[in-house]
Amino acid sequence: MKLREIALALKCALYGDGEIEIVGVAGLDQAGPGHLTFLANSKYALKVKQTRASAILAQHPVENAKIASLVSTNPYHDFARALEFFYQPPRPRPGIHPMSSIAASARVGPNASIGAFAVVGEGVRIGANVVLHPHVAIYEGAEVGDDFLAHSHATVREYCRIGNRVILQNGVVVGGDGFGFAKRADGTHYKIVQSGVTVIEDDVEIQSLTSVDRATVGETRVKRGAKIDSLVQIGHACEVGEDNIICAQTGLAGSSILKENVLLAGQVGISGHLTIHRDAIVYAQSGIGGDVAPGARVSGSPAFNAGEWLRAITAFQKLPEILKTVRQLKKRIEKPESI
Repeated sequence: MKLREIALALKCALYGDGEIEIVGVAGLDQAGPGHLTFLANSKYALKVKQTRASAILAQHPVENAKIASLVSTNPYHDFARALEFFYQPPRPRPGIHPMSSIAASARVGPNASIGAFAVVGEGVRIGANVVLHPHVAIYEGAEVGDDFLAHSHATVREYCRIGNRVILQNGVVVGGDGFGFAKRADGTHYKIVQSGVTVIEDDVEIQSLTSVDRATVGETRVKRGAKIDSLVQIGHACEVGEDNIICAQTGLAGSSILKENVLLAGQVGISGHLTIHRDAIVYAQSGIGGDVAPGARVSGSPAFNAGEWLRAITAFQKLPEILKTVRQLKKRIEKPESI
């Protein structure tokens, strides 16, 4: 694909030879001749002179470099779009495999592809252009929208609802039982029936081996556009807001509420029955025990203002030295030197 064709498709300004043949895309370090690379962060600018790529996506034309430039207001986004010119994940052909199991009362929309050993339960409603890879299970009464993609061993439990253009990666469980038990007088645990459902709205993607539990009563809801990484636990009756990013190994205890555009970095723990307000960022390995204000940046466990946390953690490393100094001063106060 010629560079000028890519520039036209991405609506980017072209600086340099538009007749260069581009055969793929790659990062600055991995790129070679015929590759398109990108610069989205200025701290990597020194690598531009070292890259072997034939062209680069950047916010400004690259000066004093021997490669062509595509100028973009959002290089990372346009790089992601350029990837699609050279690679598209394989999509199974439409059709229902004879070794799948589709209940007689289920309704499957047009142009669906259902793989071997996939199971669609009684009363299920599935929209158009759906792909169920082998060993996907859709339990009784579930409703699934159009353009749904579920990879092998993903499960949608009974009566849960899935919107349009939702992607479930391998091993995702939507609507597994919430962790609810009542303690008897003798100290044993009585299982509480999890009568609620899980609702996944449009344009959500959930990565491998993540669980989104059903509610005890009511619903657990993941709102439009949220992206949830692998190995995340969303507890019962939680609400994940629009366009949230939740990174790997994060856990939300029951009834946690995340408003719009929240970012949770990896290994964040949330104690539940609290609200993280819109545009908040919670940094990695933070422990959240109370509400987080709109637009806040918090870190640590228990979490507090990220700027203060950085100063505190710097001081923490010096505590042995500080403690030694305090002990010396204490001795001088208790036993002053004779004059």
